[in-house]
Amino acid sequence: MSANASTSSNNTVKVYLSLGTNLGDKQANLDKAEQLINERAGRITARSLRFENPPKDFVSDNFFINEALEVETVLSADELLECCCRIETEMGRKHKSINRVYSDRIIDIDIIFYGLAQISLPNLQIPHPRMGERDFVLIPLCDIAPDFIHPVYGISIKKMAADLL
Repeated sequence: MSANASTSSNNTVKVYLSLGTNLGDKQANLDKAEQLINERAGRITARSLRFENPPKDFVSDNFFINEALEVETVLSADELLECCCRIETEMGRKHKSINRVYSDRIIDIDIIFYGLAQISLPNLQIPHPRMGERDFVLIPLCDIAPDFIHPVYGISIKKMAADLL
């Protein structure tokens, strides 16, 4: 992890999460995920509007509702990943994608940015490696952090979203 992880004096890190759901009561799923994130991962300091999107990279009749959250956390990136995976499992998610084969899901929580850190581990890539090709990530993120500069690409979220659309 790089030394410039955007920590404040109380050792919190500003992180951005992408949430999505396309099964069951989607609004309630996002509400529950937010509640658990706020209780376990850190304080939610901003939330985007919620956007409806068709499934991407797989076929389903179930549209997604997606949103982005800004969270202040004291958890390490590994601890945050573990926390998010635990929340997904508790909410009923059976498994993550396998070899990029996606399916319907009750909740999906992805870490998009962990401060300005660049992390490359077998189970965790930050910044999220496919965020730039996903409008369902960029549009909600642009709603809460349009001027955030991608630490690898050196451009704003607003510019990334405009380039994609």
